Amino acid sequence: MTAAPAGNESLPLSAEWRPRANPWWIAAAVMSATFMEVLDTTVGNVALPHIAGNLSSSIDEATWVLTSYLVANAIVLPATGWLARVFGRKRFLIACVALFTLASALCGIATTLPMLVLARILQGVGGGALQPISQAVLLESFPPQKRGVAMAVFVMGIVVAPIIGPTLGGWMTDNYSWRWVFYLNLPIGLIAIVMTHIFIEDPPYLRGTRPGRIDFVGFALLTVWISALQIVLDKGQQEDWLSSRFICTLLTVGIIGAIIFVMWELTVDEPLVNLRVFKDRNFAMGTITMTLMGVVLYGSIAILPLFLQTLLGYPALQSGLTVSPRGFGSIVGTILVARLIGKIDSRLIIFIGLCVVGVTTNQFAQLNLEVASSNVMWPNIFNGFGTALVFVPLTTVTMGTLRNDQMGNATGIFNLMRNLGGGIGIAMVTTLIARRAQIHQAFMVGHLTPFDPAYQHWMATVGQVIGGGAMSGDTSSKAFGLLYGQLLRQANLLAYMDSFRTLAVLALLCLPVVFLFRRAKHASPAGAH
Repeated sequence: MTAAPAGNESLPLSAEWRPRANPWWIAAAVMSATFMEVLDTTVGNVALPHIAGNLSSSIDEATWVLTSYLVANAIVLPATGWLARVFGRKRFLIACVALFTLASALCGIATTLPMLVLARILQGVGGGALQPISQAVLLESFPPQKRGVAMAVFVMGIVVAPIIGPTLGGWMTDNYSWRWVFYLNLPIGLIAIVMTHIFIEDPPYLRGTRPGRIDFVGFALLTVWISALQIVLDKGQQEDWLSSRFICTLLTVGIIGAIIFVMWELTVDEPLVNLRVFKDRNFAMGTITMTLMGVVLYGSIAILPLFLQTLLGYPALQSGLTVSPRGFGSIVGTILVARLIGKIDSRLIIFIGLCVVGVTTNQFAQLNLEVASSNVMWPNIFNGFGTALVFVPLTTVTMGTLRNDQMGNATGIFNLMRNLGGGIGIAMVTTLIARRAQIHQAFMVGHLTPFDPAYQHWMATVGQVIGGGAMSGDTSSKAFGLLYGQLLRQANLLAYMDSFRTLAVLALLCLPVVFLFRRAKHASPAGAH
């Protein structure tokens, strides 16, 4: 299998050339950049309530900080290979790290939500190329017999970052400010730039080669329809969906843009995204599954910290400590999968993983306002374990029936759809929470009547406690305020439960797809992360 940044063409590995620097120094250089990018996808989740409060926005508006990054990241993925050939891979990697670092500084000094979202878009543009280029550099720098060890270190680094991210983000938010979540990237980015400049070099086959043409029309169409779709998802709840002319216009632009994009890519000689690869059944089924898993994964990790902080009253650090153990489950799952692939049918591993993800996500839908942190932590650990059982073998099966010359284009589409699914998932669950909370609240308010026995008992008991045994108009108002506050918490709890239940159903809906996969040859899942 070739190592390919997600572009139209795979970058062939040179059998003779070896870099002058020690491969492990090269691994440290690319891992510092990749670690920073992966860390940033999780470190900000626990800070969302603080970001929303500080920038005078709602929680669902603050989630644009997550979705804007994912969409920008997805858009730039298909052009990564061409840009690396145009500017030189080393220079392009340094430029991406520099842009990511600069954008992190802009995130930290942002004074409004639009400014922060714009900075996050720049971060996504810079971060989109870091993982695929790092994988290609690693595979080229190590001899064939050590590439497995190198990729294992690479995957472990990617898995460790989500463990550290929520805890570190929570500690910084509680003790300093949410802005330090982004300032943290500055020293790591500078170290990555220096190490990349010293240790990384372009292989001979990339020096002086013609980059070929890029499909600018396809790139423009891709940007238009994905951006329009994401704005619809992010702003839909605020604008009341199809009752808004703005949303209807953008939705029309997104649908027409997607149709034209597909038609163009199927007819142009050198497409940005070669959609003909979907003729391969494994790839088509695998990409559908990965898109749905992107919805489930990003949707759940986005709302779980919000649930802990807004409903259970956890400070950011405790929220991070509760969420972080998910990474330990992922580590165990990754190690187990590495031993099982090739010995057990990958389709069986995927099936088991999907069951674990579905069941554990549904366990979040059984929580209440009195649960201990362990009741959240253990399902989270097993959810991370199940996710690892899905992601690695899914990549192997999806890519296992493709030719080597199709890998670069295929991994680009695969990662793009995962990120797009993540953006859809975050927007979907935040909208679902807002809508379902309104529905549950409207239903429960109907019971706040003097003729309801439970209402009468509450008002009498709490009113006497507040008033010292004497009821008055002021005491009744305070008792009613406390009751209504509890009602709002319960309505929001039920809305979160509905969202987790929906995500669990989506995970289980992937199960029938597993039976549509053909048995694939064993391959190194270089495109998985």
